[in-house]
Amino acid sequence: MTKGFQFIHRNWFRIFAGGLILFIATEQALKFTSNPNFFPTVILLGALIVPVTFVAYIYERVRAKEVPLSCLLICFLGGGTVGLIAAGLLEFKTLTGLSILGLFGVGLIEEGAKLIFPMIQYVRGRYRSEADGLLFGVASGMGFAALETMGYGLVTLIKSQGNIGALEEVLLIRGLLSPAGHAAWTGLVCAVLWREHYEKGRGIVNLAIVGTFILAVVLHALWDIINSMGGPTVTAWIIVITGNLAITAVSLTLLIRRVREAVRYGEVSTS
Repeated sequence: MTKGFQFIHRNWFRIFAGGLILFIATEQALKFTSNPNFFPTVILLGALIVPVTFVAYIYERVRAKEVPLSCLLICFLGGGTVGLIAAGLLEFKTLTGLSILGLFGVGLIEEGAKLIFPMIQYVRGRYRSEADGLLFGVASGMGFAALETMGYGLVTLIKSQGNIGALEEVLLIRGLLSPAGHAAWTGLVCAVLWREHYEKGRGIVNLAIVGTFILAVVLHALWDIINSMGGPTVTAWIIVITGNLAITAVSLTLLIRRVREAVRYGEVSTS
C-alpha cells in the first residue's frame, strides 16, 4: 500500500465510507419503494456523515487522546442541541426580518449559543490544552450544523412535497460546507480561548479572545448575508458562489492554522 493511500486505514475515513454506503443504500431503497418511512433515515444519515467524519478527523489529527470519546459525544449532541434550542429561542424575533443588522444578530446569537457546552468543559478545567479546546469547539459546532441540516432538510422535503432531489441538494451542499462554517468558527474561538488560558495560567478575557469571537460572528453574518442574495439571475448566483468560496477559504485557513499550532504544542509538551 503506497503512502498516498494510507488514509484508508484511518478511523475517520472508515466512518465516512461506512456512512456513505448506508446513506446510498437507504436512498436507493427510498427511490425503489417510495416508502416514506425511509425519509427520516435518509435525513439523519445525510446530515451526520460529514460532521461526524470531520470531528473524527480532528480528533486523530490533534491527538487529544486524554479527551474520552464519551465526553466528545456529549459535546457533539449536547452542544448541538442546547446551542440550537438557545439560538432558536433568541432568534425567534430576529428572523422575522432578514435585514443586514438582523443577520449580524443571528451570527452573534448562534456563535454564542454554540459555546455553551464547550464553556462547561472550560469551567470544569479538566482539559486545558489548545487541542482540547479546538476539539470541543469543532464537536459543538458540528453537532449544531448536523441538527440544523436535519431541520433544513425536513423543511425542504415538506415544501417540495417529497422531492428527493431537493432534499439531496440541501444535504449535499450543507454537509460539504459545514467544516468551513459552524465547525471552523466555533473551533477557532475555543482554540484561542484554551490557548490564552494555557499561556496565562488562569482564566482570562483579553483582546485575542474577544477579537476572535467577533471575527467568527462577522464571518457567520457575511455568510448569511451573501446567501440571502441568491436569485434567478446569473449575476446573483456568481456573487453567492464567489462569496461562499471566499469565506470558506478564510475560515478553513484560520482553522488549519489553529490545528497546526495545536499539533505543534502537543508535540512539544510530550517531547
